[in-house]
Amino acid sequence: MRPVNGIRATLARGALAVTSMIAIAFVVPLGLLAQQTAHDRALSDARQQASAMVAVLAVTRQRAVLTRAVAGTTTGAGGRLIVHLPGEQPIGTSHASDADLALVAQQRQALTTSAAGGVAYLQPTAIAGGRTAVVEVFVPSAELRRGVGRAWVALCALAAVLVAASTLLADRLARRVVAAARALSGAARRFGAHDLSARVEPAGPAELADVGTAFNAMADRIVSFVDADRDRAADLSRRLRTPLTALRVDAEALPPGEAADRLRESIDALEADVDALIVSARDPAGFDGREAVDLVEVLGDRLAFWAGAAEHQHREWDFVGADRPVWIAVPRADAVAAVDSLLGNIVRHTPAGTPIRVTVGDDVLVVEDGGRGMSDWKAAVRRGVSGDRSTGPGLDIARRVAAEAGGEVHIGRSRDLGGARIAMTFEPADPGTLAVSRYRRGRPTVADA
Repeated sequence: MRPVNGIRATLARGALAVTSMIAIAFVVPLGLLAQQTAHDRALSDARQQASAMVAVLAVTRQRAVLTRAVAGTTTGAGGRLIVHLPGEQPIGTSHASDADLALVAQQRQALTTSAAGGVAYLQPTAIAGGRTAVVEVFVPSAELRRGVGRAWVALCALAAVLVAASTLLADRLARRVVAAARALSGAARRFGAHDLSARVEPAGPAELADVGTAFNAMADRIVSFVDADRDRAADLSRRLRTPLTALRVDAEALPPGEAADRLRESIDALEADVDALIVSARDPAGFDGREAVDLVEVLGDRLAFWAGAAEHQHREWDFVGADRPVWIAVPRADAVAAVDSLLGNIVRHTPAGTPIRVTVGDDVLVVEDGGRGMSDWKAAVRRGVSGDRSTGPGLDIARRVAAEAGGEVHIGRSRDLGGARIAMTFEPADPGTLAVSRYRRGRPTVADA
């Protein structure tokens, strides 16, 4: 997901791009128009100067008078106004070619022609004797472009101001969107971190406000589900207290012996599970991944628990364990539940005498048996799916615990024993940074490592 700051930058860049294109679409035509206007203005001035000299030619053709008249004009003083009298030397320095002058005199039509350093405007006029004089006004290139540079600078500056202003405005408007998105993402993260009270104040555009409202409704719905499940779990736990009390009274009445000890240990473990269930019902988000347990110790304890059932069914046990503790970042109760689910499935759903092998490594727990395996391995890890052999909710418990520890469950066939092979992977934990679950007289406790 893109960060909310990225939304703000994206909106600002979008405004910059759109405004820039609009500015270019207006600045370029306006700049070209300014250039054309300057060109037309210079030629219009040239026509006015030529018309004034035509009026003088209509009054007199004396060369001295015409010379003074030319010198008295702005363009004439600058050497840009020239009078061409037929059969005489021109008054001033001509810039037009002889061919253009002859063409204008012959056709008696004004002409604008290119000349070195600019353009020349040629205006014919009839004089006595049916002859034609030509008034030439030279317009240099600088005059044709006068004011164009300043116009381009002004237009570009105006465009830059408009682009900057629109981008700044878009950024200010985007702050509202970004603030609403940041509040929504923060509430979602807090809710995902088990803060079920996290809510958001709907704000921003209508769409984001609708998302905030929907998030609050979703959170309320989830909390109601959690509360209902918590109440049901608490009710179930309280109901279990009565039969557990009766079982403990009956167990205390049994004569001393291995069977009585095993029964009392089972009752202790069951009471510990009930206690954990009650705690979990009171605080369903209580586990935060800061607790670890030694999987080797858990296996030793649970294998001892299941040894009686295995001996009764004449099963061969093979435990390949690590020579050092293997820490897994889950509560001890969850680790016990996962191991019991794997071993209990084999004991309950394979024929008597089926061998069992348990292997524990630094990041994997493997349980194998010599039974017939599983007909549907994919369905085996789906809660609520049951088959003819060990495909009930037990493997879903193992899958959930593996996911808590950063791993997963793989189901296949054992090459050596021929039956099912269940591998539960996990990320090794560092007990130095976690609270360590310890086991005392059948009840798990948590102490600082």
